[in-house]
Amino acid sequence: MTADGVRWGILATGGIAAAFTADLVDLPDAEVVAVASRSAESAKAFAERFGIPRAYGDWDALARDEDVDVVYVATPHSAHRVAAGLCLEAGRNVLCEKAFTLNAREARELVALARERGSFLMEAMWMYCNPLIRRLTGLVADGAIGEVRTVRADFGLEGPFPPTHRLRDPAQGGGALLDLGVYPVSFAQLLLGEPDRISASAVLSDEGVDLQTGALLSWDTGALASLHCSLVGGTGTTASVTGSRGRIDIPDGFFNPERFVLHRAGRDPEEFALDPADGPRNTLRHEAREVMRALRAGETESPLVPLDGTLAVLRTLDAIRDRVGVRYPGETVDRP
Repeated sequence: MTADGVRWGILATGGIAAAFTADLVDLPDAEVVAVASRSAESAKAFAERFGIPRAYGDWDALARDEDVDVVYVATPHSAHRVAAGLCLEAGRNVLCEKAFTLNAREARELVALARERGSFLMEAMWMYCNPLIRRLTGLVADGAIGEVRTVRADFGLEGPFPPTHRLRDPAQGGGALLDLGVYPVSFAQLLLGEPDRISASAVLSDEGVDLQTGALLSWDTGALASLHCSLVGGTGTTASVTGSRGRIDIPDGFFNPERFVLHRAGRDPEEFALDPADGPRNTLRHEAREVMRALRAGETESPLVPLDGTLAVLRTLDAIRDRVGVRYPGETVDRP
């Protein structure tokens, strides 16, 4: 890191890479110094778009760039193990998009590699870094709604997505669960931890990926989570957390909320809204700031997005896929 800021490299040039880079260039303590793609032309065009000084036509060149403090891996999740592993092997710190990997085995390998090298590694679960989500979890932890009894969350897109689309391609880890369902599962586990029991059902495509999946998670405490994701119907993307003494509702966009409402018996509903000072609703800057804070503090993982929590979510996603019969080409997984 320089005295002026943290130097970022961007690995991949798709839509999420562009959205993240656009937020990075607005942060005064972030400097985007390099971008890589498997296509030199794509990397060059991306670099010109965002004023990035170095563009590489292969991932290895970015991983070996010693002027890069941290690499943001924005490939499809089927390539996360290879891309993030390449960067960690070269001594780079890594922020890796979600789903973190295809399965828990790959996630364990990356976490073990980062810990062996003493490098920073974090899943880009921006929801966990969102100020309103942090406020919500603080209220729950402080007992505002009592003991958590149920969690409900949904994330569905209207589609339709043709068979050639990435979301329906088994080779790219397609399906609703890893792309969308990771949010409801992560939300439930943020509040309740890893479940003790998992059941699930899904509708599969002709290609063998899940078009929509419903999961019921349960804990020995008696808590339940009802979760749903879909590629065939646009849902309200809502969530609620019900406790023994109250309820919190997120009326839309639960993974990047604009507001939520706290309901408690005998009291008027209390609305908590996004502070304008925190920036626009859809910003990815909160996770970028958390990465840079951790790097400056010499931390190798974030307390907001701990690696053990990421591993626990991948174990749950593996278990759900096991229940519904989704496997990806050449995949080796632990049977949950």
